[in-house]
Amino acid sequence: MYYKNDTIIIRELTSQEFPLFLGLFRNQNVTRYLPYKTDEEYKEMFEKALVDYSKNSLSRWGIFNAQDNDFVGMCLARIFFEDPDKIEIGYILGENYWGKGLGTIVCKALVEYCLSLNDRKDIVAVTDLDNIGSQKVLMKNGFSRIENLTREERELTQFLFLVN
Repeated sequence: MYYKNDTIIIRELTSQEFPLFLGLFRNQNVTRYLPYKTDEEYKEMFEKALVDYSKNSLSRWGIFNAQDNDFVGMCLARIFFEDPDKIEIGYILGENYWGKGLGTIVCKALVEYCLSLNDRKDIVAVTDLDNIGSQKVLMKNGFSRIENLTREERELTQFLFLVN
């Protein structure tokens, strides 16, 4: 996965960038819609991403500001746990990058990347029931809201982008 436009760059993270990754998840405003994880769990998540780069076409990637290389956030594409015939996408942006249209750009880039894999898997995304901003981004990018999903004892809103 590599994407670049005038605003953002999406690329593989490097092992030296773990402090940026962890810092993103330490902001309670950023993580308010996410299940709690320890620093160790974030480290495992980060290290898995680094390994995935050489083994898989799906992983987590860093999002960076194209103008100054500032760390913007993280995005992912992975096999959907609830249905391995689908790919789940997601992203999380630093609070200072909210409301600038970057979620829409990242979502579109993730969809384009998943479509480029040519495996014809439908694409899904899930959000907290109260995360209206992310839900609007998904609908703007061609996703349709479908039945809610329960994951880790939390009810989530589920969206589908039909490929087939």
